[in-house]
Amino acid sequence: MKIKSQRDFWSGLLFLLVGLAFAWGATEYSFGSSAKPGPGYFPFGLGILLALLGGLVLFKAVTIESPDGDRIGAIAWRPLLIIVGAIAMFGLALPKLGLVLTLPLLIFVSSLAGDEFHWRDALINAVVLTVGSWVIFVWGLKLTIPVWPVFLA
Repeated sequence: MKIKSQRDFWSGLLFLLVGLAFAWGATEYSFGSSAKPGPGYFPFGLGILLALLGGLVLFKAVTIESPDGDRIGAIAWRPLLIIVGAIAMFGLALPKLGLVLTLPLLIFVSSLAGDEFHWRDALINAVVLTVGSWVIFVWGLKLTIPVWPVFLA
């Protein structure tokens, strides 16, 4: 077996392993039924779907020729650290600042990881994603997520 695209090979392998790990971890929870799914139903399905997609990407990596073997470049440390830091900041700030301030903060900090940052685009994303998150998680699913900052509540 010859790897024809290193990028696709390693990303497909990662998707496959992470998907299988999530599906395996979901077996610890009850599945329920299709009419009334339990807590393990959704993560198991997503894990299997991710593993299948990883398998497809892995298959493509060993069957379809790519120019120059599609070598993996250097790790982009700056964007990686900014995104991971923004997610950690979101987890720490959400209980105190609420969804209305924390989600736009996450979006603005995360958008700094890219090469092209535009205030207008980040602002539009922040508004749309904050309203959408409120509609889906707070209003629709009735999750108890702090919406407003502690000092305003």
